[in-house]
Amino acid sequence: MIKIGMRLAIVCCCLVAARAVAAQEQRIPSSWTTATVSGEGQPRGYVEYQKFCSMCHGEGGGKPGTMALQAKYKGAVPALLEKRTDLTPGLIKLYVRNGVTVMPTFRKTEISDADLDAIAAYLTRNNKH
Repeated sequence: MIKIGMRLAIVCCCLVAARAVAAQEQRIPSSWTTATVSGEGQPRGYVEYQKFCSMCHGEGGGKPGTMALQAKYKGAVPALLEKRTDLTPGLIKLYVRNGVTVMPTFRKTEISDADLDAIAAYLTRNNKH
């Protein structure tokens, strides 16, 4: 009887947790959703940036990465990463793999080295060489 009660309690806890997760997912602001990009005619780095980065570092309100950089630099450099000309591939890779302040780390299983290379190339395309 105790085993049945324990199993029932575990099932109830799982159901409550699943409902809480579903409710939380519904509250995520739409500005955090990943951009859909067909990729046709766009550089790979642009496509990967839209897929992995734009939800936090894109244009528009509610983008925590853009808002944090705006507060940090107060207009001295652009808050939008796509408009920066001072980023290096090494710095981009360091931040992506190790995180910085509230930005989480991204493992190679989340963003592959090839995808990260493409993103770094895209973000540094306007740099003076």
